[in-house]
Amino acid sequence: MDETRSIPRRLPTSLHCVLTGVCLAGSVPPWGWWPLAFVGFALLDRLLATPRRRDRFKRTWLATAAWLFPAMLWMWDLTPPGYVVAAALYAVYFGVAAALTPPEPTARRLVLPGTFAVAELARWYWPFGGVPLANIALSQVQTPLGQTARLAGPLLVIALVVAGGQALSAAIAGQQRAARVAVSIMVLAVFAAYLHPRASVVREVDAALVQGGGPVRTRASGDQEPIVLARHVETTNALEQSVDLILWPENVVNPGAYLSQDTAASIVSQVAIDQNTTLLAGWFYAVSDTATVNYQAAITADGVETDRYDKVRIVPFGEYVPLRGLVEATGLADAIPRRDAIPGTGPGLLDTPVGPVGVSISWEGFFERRARDATRNGAQILTNPTNGSSFWLTQVHTQQVASNQLRAIENDRWVLMAAPTGLSGVINPDGELLQRTDIGERRLLTTTAEMRTGRTLASYVGPWPVLVYGLAAATAAPLASRRKPNSPIAQTTI
Repeated sequence: MDETRSIPRRLPTSLHCVLTGVCLAGSVPPWGWWPLAFVGFALLDRLLATPRRRDRFKRTWLATAAWLFPAMLWMWDLTPPGYVVAAALYAVYFGVAAALTPPEPTARRLVLPGTFAVAELARWYWPFGGVPLANIALSQVQTPLGQTARLAGPLLVIALVVAGGQALSAAIAGQQRAARVAVSIMVLAVFAAYLHPRASVVREVDAALVQGGGPVRTRASGDQEPIVLARHVETTNALEQSVDLILWPENVVNPGAYLSQDTAASIVSQVAIDQNTTLLAGWFYAVSDTATVNYQAAITADGVETDRYDKVRIVPFGEYVPLRGLVEATGLADAIPRRDAIPGTGPGLLDTPVGPVGVSISWEGFFERRARDATRNGAQILTNPTNGSSFWLTQVHTQQVASNQLRAIENDRWVLMAAPTGLSGVINPDGELLQRTDIGERRLLTTTAEMRTGRTLASYVGPWPVLVYGLAAATAAPLASRRKPNSPIAQTTI
């Protein structure tokens, strides 16, 4: 059957592209209408049925820009110019992936899942360390397909979603055999994920996650330093049961003009002593006129800080400024941080009395390699202390929850997430969100979580299987693109 029949043939090509992007954006949090991901890739599959590489590039650039601009709107609060450049640049990655994908139906279905996944991976790393937010894997955390992250991480989930969209495209075009093959691969991957050996339970721990509450979309200011800390102290003191571990959010201990380091340390130590437990507290403060530190400290029941983890993956234009001299020369010095955070170098791990605790601070929760690094170094439970109080809307918050659901599945670990103004949550190793706070509220979450040992296949292989597949597919594409006689291809252009 001619591929030109189908979805939706009468739409102008540019509108078809925008509709594709809107579907992809709608599939990820905060909207989270996961079936739209398959509709989006079915539409994208149709857009690539054209022989000219330039057309495939242009169509896919427009489609993915229509996905990324709304799905990454949170970045506007961080850096408006960076938001525009990032969304436009990342759309180029996917345009290149499409240009490398052959237009013929069989070759296209073999190549696109790999090239699209490689494009996603590229934007998770470059430039400035990457931006993995709004990725397509986040759309599937509530579905069986999300469990396949246990096998090869979020890239496998993405490749399978692309294949699912192409199966829908093939089915609508009457190519039932191609659709059945793609669906069979997806089903086999889900079965393999559920049959995957699970981690062993070492012990159970009672934990408390503290959300002090307060207004959102606020910037750090000196007079708030003691207030934020006091909120978390008061909320912690409302505990009515003994626990083994207390998790505070990122940088709620923020010494400065209104709060000395000695006073802050004394307050934090006293909380650990009063609760007779281990407290993981987030610190942030200036160490010079040009540098700050951001770390999570472990304070034992006797009030002594015994370990700390300094944040490794720091936020570009939020915690450090790439090309600072150039940015300042443009007259934007007042809109950027005065100091750059000093990145840590060690694994995301804290040695505590309850056992080794994995730590991914805030932004790091979006990077699967940070949680994988912690698990590889022995983490038996994962934590994500974070601070999203300065962000507009709920995009960052909801996408971070979804990312932590993937981290739980990928590593077969419990994940505890604490934020000063939300969202905070408890996630089990199946990625189920068992408890969650609301934005702005003061709340204390208590849970019994498991310390676990053992590693998943994903924690061993990381993104490599899908990366190799994608690169091999892109390399082999010129050979696969030799058209057979009587192989119809849509010829429309933008």
